[in-house]
Amino acid sequence: MACVVLQTDAPEPLSAGTTGLTRSAYRVSVTETTHQQSPRTGDGDRSPEYRLAQNALQGLRQDLFHDPFAYRPLGRRPADGPLLRRLPARMRTAAERLPHAVVGAIALLTLMVGAVSGSEPGGDGRALLAGLLCAVPVVVTLSRPVGAFWLSLASGPLTALLNGAGSDWPWMPGSFVSHLTVLVVVALRTRPRTAVWMWGVTALYAVFGDIIFGGSYYYSNGAPMLVLSAFALLLVCLWHVRHTAQQEVTAQQTVTAQERSRRTLLEERTTIARELHDVVAHHMSVVAIQAEAAPYRVENPPEELERAFATIRENAVAALTELRRILGVVRAEDYEAPDAPQPTLADLDALLVNVRGAGLTVEKVVTGAVRELPQGVELSAYRIVQEALSNSLRHAPGASARVEIGYVLGGLGVRVVNGPMPEASLAKPTRHPATAPDGGLRPPSPIGAGHGITGMRERVAMLDGEMTAGPTEDGGYEVAVFLPVAAVNEGDA
Repeated sequence: MACVVLQTDAPEPLSAGTTGLTRSAYRVSVTETTHQQSPRTGDGDRSPEYRLAQNALQGLRQDLFHDPFAYRPLGRRPADGPLLRRLPARMRTAAERLPHAVVGAIALLTLMVGAVSGSEPGGDGRALLAGLLCAVPVVVTLSRPVGAFWLSLASGPLTALLNGAGSDWPWMPGSFVSHLTVLVVVALRTRPRTAVWMWGVTALYAVFGDIIFGGSYYYSNGAPMLVLSAFALLLVCLWHVRHTAQQEVTAQQTVTAQERSRRTLLEERTTIARELHDVVAHHMSVVAIQAEAAPYRVENPPEELERAFATIRENAVAALTELRRILGVVRAEDYEAPDAPQPTLADLDALLVNVRGAGLTVEKVVTGAVRELPQGVELSAYRIVQEALSNSLRHAPGASARVEIGYVLGGLGVRVVNGPMPEASLAKPTRHPATAPDGGLRPPSPIGAGHGITGMRERVAMLDGEMTAGPTEDGGYEVAVFLPVAAVNEGDA
């Protein structure tokens, strides 16, 4: 608790131009006292009992008072049990409505019991009304379960009043069956906490009903109702606990099966990676070593031969590096990619130099304003050009190629076209990489499984682009690709 003390300093005159009035400067000092704070200052200072009671009242309000007449229809029962699966299709469909049929049969039973127990000579109308008051809450449990509980409580005294003094209190036989049924159905449709609150409210209703209105009735059935409902709700709560445990076990088994499948997949991927490394990487290493040692096996080798073997070794080493990186990705899901950047369109010049060294005459043309594109677009464009030029080297030796890169509005255009393979008679007898050792034109390579075009199409489809590939009129081949790039607005930047 804080005590505030006001102290007045000596008065000082106002500024010039005033009427001579004075003003006082007040100094405010706050003195802290040692009184303990009130328990209402915050939730952290309140006792555990208070917080427990507060949480309980919040649960009561949420379960029974918050929108009790909300529409919550009872769904169909899944027909996946061991017995229901053996039934014919028509009977299995009807079995899905079995809970609705059971509730309807109990409602009809309560109607009959309520009407018979409240029947008097000449009072058929009142007996029928009493039966309806007993049956309505049972029917309402199919659509508004919590509201049915309140209707059942309200219909109990009304049914007793319709049958006059000397009757059972607070539940007539029909109301007794109705309320017990409502408690069980609502507990099955909600959760154990709601069942506890309904039983507590029912107990309060029975106690206060006996105290206030029980004097005019010769028999009170509050105790039998509380005992029977307690046993019934206990069984329902046990069913809920067992059902929840089964769901958790099923979920855990599903997770375990998924983890087992994942482990098996990783083991298979590891085996594939090991076999691929043992087969491909070994032979690529041999190619690189042989290419490096070949010039030293020949006395005074030609310069073209040295360049050819150097190009072979560089390509073999680059292929080994890419292979090891890809094998690392295949070997484990948590593989961390190396820090080396992926190739982009800025690396095309180095690619073209490498291709020219292999014997392909290639020309690059760039149109439009060069700008930085997303990494996925840059990498896909680079790989498409790389694959298209590789196809030209394999299938059209001696032909010339042209690479066109177009920076257009809304995307990137890539076009790789090669001319027809020259005739053997037109080939110059030089030791060019595109020529055979006898001076003739090297024949097209039969190597290749035909996955190059498929891989390019997959890259383009991944970026929602468009691609065409096919022979040209002059006998060459053309690959045209458009990769869309979303425009960045100034407001989004």
